[in-house]
Amino acid sequence: MQKTLLAPDLEISRILTGLWQIADMEKDGNTLDPATTAQAMQTYVDAGFTTFDMADHYGSAEIITGYYRKHLAKNKAVQLFTKWVPQPGKNTKESVRGAVQKALVRMQSDTIDLMQFHAWNYADPDWLDCLFWLQELKEEGLIQYLGVTNFDAAHLRVALASGIQLVSNQVCYSLIDQRAAGNMTEVCRQYGVKLLAFGTVAGGFLTEKWLNVSEPDVHQLTTWSQMKYKRFIDAAGGWEKFQQLLKATAQVAQKHQVSIANVASTFMLQQETVAGIILGARLGKSEHIQENQGIFNIKLEEEDLQKIHKAQEALLPIPGDCGDEYRKPPFLTASGDLSHHLESIPAPYQAVDGFEGRKKVFSGTVWEDLAGFCRAVRKGKRILVSGTTATHGNKMIGGSDAAAQTHFVIDKLQAAIESLGGKLEQVDRTRIFVRNINDWEPVARAHGQRFAHIQPANTLVEAKLVGDGYLVEIEAEASLE
Repeated sequence: MQKTLLAPDLEISRILTGLWQIADMEKDGNTLDPATTAQAMQTYVDAGFTTFDMADHYGSAEIITGYYRKHLAKNKAVQLFTKWVPQPGKNTKESVRGAVQKALVRMQSDTIDLMQFHAWNYADPDWLDCLFWLQELKEEGLIQYLGVTNFDAAHLRVALASGIQLVSNQVCYSLIDQRAAGNMTEVCRQYGVKLLAFGTVAGGFLTEKWLNVSEPDVHQLTTWSQMKYKRFIDAAGGWEKFQQLLKATAQVAQKHQVSIANVASTFMLQQETVAGIILGARLGKSEHIQENQGIFNIKLEEEDLQKIHKAQEALLPIPGDCGDEYRKPPFLTASGDLSHHLESIPAPYQAVDGFEGRKKVFSGTVWEDLAGFCRAVRKGKRILVSGTTATHGNKMIGGSDAAAQTHFVIDKLQAAIESLGGKLEQVDRTRIFVRNINDWEPVARAHGQRFAHIQPANTLVEAKLVGDGYLVEIEAEASLE
């Protein structure tokens, strides 16, 4: 069984057993018996698959693994990873501690091996507060290591450059979905972070079952995973293009006398920044242990990779960056929207009345009170956003990474505009001031990533900025007409 170091003293299986299907198995309201289901984990551990991945919302997965740890694990080394996915809105240091303590109780442990955090809305800086507080709990010993899940490259960069000690980002990454091969890989390489890839067999679509068969309709899809990854196939160009990829993968599989799923999994394990792939298990119902072990018996050769790459070239890129399917259309979820995840996303800032019908928002930085200005003001259909730096409370976000500072500044611009009833897409003018003109390119590229689909009028100049360490300041104007 192949192992790897995710962190200096955290060795994991390169194939992690994902427990998200427990939620699917319990969707009828019946809870699985912890003792019986935990016993099914033992078969995986005995085969060398010692790393399990779950989340607070994966039904009773944390409870099942807690039972396993206490009653069955004995002296066996197992790694139990979980996630915290809070509802959008403001959290407190106490609520973050409460979420971690709840997981510890459910998992019957004194420390969480890897706690992975999900953020719904980057425009609301609450996500950064949560990570800073989670890091405090890590330093306290309640968490061994921190990771994130479904973060895009820009905000993984923001977190790392701001001093958050992350070891991993769990993202969708497969033959169909290659978003993580771009900017994400660059950030991981720069900061030494590893990826935990899920969706590598696309909910079972990357198997012989779907080779040379007609496109299924929605009534033929029996699991949440199938409903979700069919949307990915549609976004990648549809069933015909998917079949061409499946046929190419099948040819490679036949050459090595393995399954299509084995080839799809091996391909992802050979990617530079991938520490492990997550394969789901319906504990006590169906197991693929022997087949999964076969993944380690093959190595794809250059000829194999070229065949797969050629088929991938016919696919359309999955829109956006990693995790965007949970934050903006198209929502590539089981339901096609966020209805089964959350009800609404509150505005980051509270708008207050100003002079002569104006509306104002404040971001809470010391500069606003000191200099007597608001973060943004709306009059009629016009929103003006003040010159904004990477300030959050008493912290400077982004460290010495000019791109990270720029992304956080744009988050603040977006937060102000949305809180006044606008959208980032309605920005028609930005002005950028950089402390050092040598930083123009990472700043401009970050601006380009966020505004490529908007393309407002823009100016970038070198200027002496107020405040030590601030590398960039941006102001914006938006028209709601």
